[in-house]
Amino acid sequence: MMNVDRLIKELEDIVNNASSVPLTNKVMVDGEEVISILNEIEKVLPDEIKQARWIQNERDRILTEAKKEYETVVNDAKRHAEALVDKNEVLSRSRKRSEELMKVTDENIRKMKMGTYDYIDNVLYNFQEQMVELNKLYEEMFSTLNNSFDKVEKLLVDNREEIKDMAYKTQMNKN
Repeated sequence: MMNVDRLIKELEDIVNNASSVPLTNKVMVDGEEVISILNEIEKVLPDEIKQARWIQNERDRILTEAKKEYETVVNDAKRHAEALVDKNEVLSRSRKRSEELMKVTDENIRKMKMGTYDYIDNVLYNFQEQMVELNKLYEEMFSTLNNSFDKVEKLLVDNREEIKDMAYKTQMNKN
């Protein structure tokens, strides 16, 4: 299955390679081809959203494991320290080691959070950019279609006026 970036690139290629409408900056595209690609994008986007959710869940799992590890280390250090209450030197080293482990664990948790936030932000930014591109494409397509309808309507009005004029002249020649 194609990714959204590739599908958007295909849409850009279709627009860039489309035939120009004379005297305008508009182009004609194959509507079925564009709709097909847009349908494919609709199929792919949920997968990317699932991936972002998986990343969020994985981040939560890692943070939970790190917290459990932190609590285990702290609890182990406390039990160890309580067993050695009479030995001041050992107690002092245990406290120091526990503090070091807590600092390292806190720093690791902070780094994991920051990395996860950066990654999620990047995924959301890419998704946002893709949505902006799709919106531009939809607006261009709508504008092109609207202009085509306006031209057809004007042509029909002109043709009706011409037919009425011809009927009037025919009527006048009869008399």
